[in-house]
Amino acid sequence: MRTKVAIIGAGPAGLLLGQLLHAYGIENIILERQTPDYVLGRIRAGLLEEGTVALLDKIGAGARAHQEGLVHDGIELAFGGSRHRIDMKAATGKTVTIYGQTEVTLDLMNARRAAGLTTVYEASDVKPQDFDTDHPKVSYVKDGVSHEIACDFIAGCDGFHGVSRASVKPSAIETFERIYPFGWLGILSETPPVSHELIYSNHARGFALCTMRSTHRSRYYVQCSLDDHVDQWSDDRFWDELKRRLDQEAADNLITGPSIEKSIAPLRSFVAEPMRFGRLFLAGDAAHIVPPTGAKGLNLAASDVHYLSGALREYYDEKSSVGIDGYSQKALARVWKAVRFSWWMTAMLHRFPDTEGFGARIQIAELNYLVGSKAATTSLSENYVGLPY
Repeated sequence: MRTKVAIIGAGPAGLLLGQLLHAYGIENIILERQTPDYVLGRIRAGLLEEGTVALLDKIGAGARAHQEGLVHDGIELAFGGSRHRIDMKAATGKTVTIYGQTEVTLDLMNARRAAGLTTVYEASDVKPQDFDTDHPKVSYVKDGVSHEIACDFIAGCDGFHGVSRASVKPSAIETFERIYPFGWLGILSETPPVSHELIYSNHARGFALCTMRSTHRSRYYVQCSLDDHVDQWSDDRFWDELKRRLDQEAADNLITGPSIEKSIAPLRSFVAEPMRFGRLFLAGDAAHIVPPTGAKGLNLAASDVHYLSGALREYYDEKSSVGIDGYSQKALARVWKAVRFSWWMTAMLHRFPDTEGFGARIQIAELNYLVGSKAATTSLSENYVGLPY
């Protein structure tokens, strides 16, 4: 087989890139090692910046997000027993949309299927090769048969544990990482959200987050130890702990129910530099991970593929390499700003081993300043709704 761009990974980054390239008339094939059902079974992010929604609209895959998504003008910060609303729309003129990553993935899958584009699922032993030459290729095995795709470029959109970044020589890549000493225990429940906007809670017992996927499905998180296991947390124990970390009004209004998904996610910040290696490009989680506190993971993947698709369109339509030569620098500039914001939100809201005495007072001082300063509120808001591309 031959194509212009071979995309490794059929998550949101790979699927969105594929549809953008298709809109520009650029042939592409996607390889995915899992089944479609497995990909759709991943419970991930659920908050979209306006820029991400605009990209979905651009490829004709945004209708359901507009119809079913919940548009939020602000968030609430809870500390000291009370809640404080941050009006992001008033500060920036922008909003965010609550719409699950699973739903985004499904919409992108349907758009790709409707366009008749090729996605090879259950492709094993995928290997990007010769990307340091003008003739890269990707080999894989499907149903016991070996295949090879000759291409002009390879896009590695296969996540943190994928083969794309792992195929780069260690001497050619530099990584930056911060591992946080805690995780998030999250549950999904078929219950109405406790609040119509997200609640971020700083509490002496640890961080908590109240969010949602729809008006009848809620997503809740509590900070937990990295040594914890899901089977140690019954539903009753989770709900009791969540209530302890919320203000009294939220605790009284919380509607509980059986969990339909429960998991523990460790938190890390990770960035790989550069994001281009010859004719191999990294995008999304293959290049960077942020703690979920700032809701930036999926949105960073979207901005990456916005830059990359535009660069490839420029290469084919204008016979110019300026875009692909500048892709890594342009993408990383936005990535690092989001990494900074996510780190700041995480540091302000969580209990760290040294968050006693001085550290705890600094957090409360930061929160008090934040909710009392128009400049600080605007700074949080413009980062939360998404910096411009």
